[in-house]
Amino acid sequence: MTSHFNREYLLLQERLLTLFGVVEQMINDATRALCNRETERVANVKARDRRVNNEEVLIEEECLKILALYQPAAAALRQITAILKVNADLERIADLAGNIAERAIGLQDYPYFPVPDQLPMLAREATEMVRKALNAFVDQNLKLAKQVILDDVSVDRLKCEIITDLKKIMVTDRDFVEPALNCFSASKHFERIADHAENIAEDVIYMISGEIIRHRHGRYSVEVDQDVAP
Repeated sequence: MTSHFNREYLLLQERLLTLFGVVEQMINDATRALCNRETERVANVKARDRRVNNEEVLIEEECLKILALYQPAAAALRQITAILKVNADLERIADLAGNIAERAIGLQDYPYFPVPDQLPMLAREATEMVRKALNAFVDQNLKLAKQVILDDVSVDRLKCEIITDLKKIMVTDRDFVEPALNCFSASKHFERIADHAENIAEDVIYMISGEIIRHRHGRYSVEVDQDVAP
């Protein structure tokens, strides 16, 4: 590919990283709104969501322009395709952060409701998966992309622990059913953020190797585990 293509590709990478910075702040604000009752942060999440939506469209338009102008093939085509997919995943993650912020509003009337300790841990794990996936994308790091897929096990474990705790709360105190359900929904949203991180990791693997691993996690996770073992 030409130097013009390479330059435009690097600019798109930079825009994706900037977009991730906004999305990451949305997750952080939504988490603090939910776990620390800092509901004033909800407005920040909503404002950033509009910015993410606008930028997602602009990045997609730029990708389509590059595809039409340079008609890339092979590895270059996979690079632009990956940007399109990562861009879409980041926009969906932003939407999930907005949903989590909404769940925080549902806790306002329950100041004594005990938010499970694992919830902020789940938020950190999911956010770190997205960060690793983006780093794998920028550095074209196949091993790191595979590690993201393995990290999902920890997210699933935390979510199950949260659900178990919330069920106990609902059984022992019926007044806490509504806030418990809000936390349950939030935990599902964090799990979905982790799922999108996995999607990004899958796209990185395809971009680097040309291998499509979607729908193969049962078998592929064993292969990944062997690949990333020290």
